[in-house]
Amino acid sequence: MIRRASPTEPPADAAPGGEAAAGTMSTLRRRLYLGLGIVAFVVGSVGIALPLLPTVPFYILAAFCFGKGSPALERRLLDHPTAGPHIRAWRERGAISRRGKIAALAMLAASAAIGLAVLPMPWGLLPGAVAIVTGGWIATRP
Repeated sequence: MIRRASPTEPPADAAPGGEAAAGTMSTLRRRLYLGLGIVAFVVGSVGIALPLLPTVPFYILAAFCFGKGSPALERRLLDHPTAGPHIRAWRERGAISRRGKIAALAMLAASAAIGLAVLPMPWGLLPGAVAIVTGGWIATRP
């Protein structure tokens, strides 16, 4: 005997919780992206005062998260006179400005030298290895 679902029962292949659960998950996902965007923005803003903490990569991450969680905040970040052009260049071409590359590579080299000078071996080699990998990646960006 084939059992037929009543009009009030959801189909057997429906997601648990029905449409209401899907709407809640969408709201939850937006809030999660918004929260991550705020954290990335705050960390990037701290990077303005701390020379070894990069600002623009965290702002790029914040813009991505805001794009999923709060388009209004994404727009404000993209319209920012200082950070906006860097974020748009990254989105359009995956590009890092020449000045940004030079600053990043200089900071990586300084971090590697400091690590080599103050950390015991073999830990002193770790900042240099990170600098080589990330510096190589940065240098290959347009």
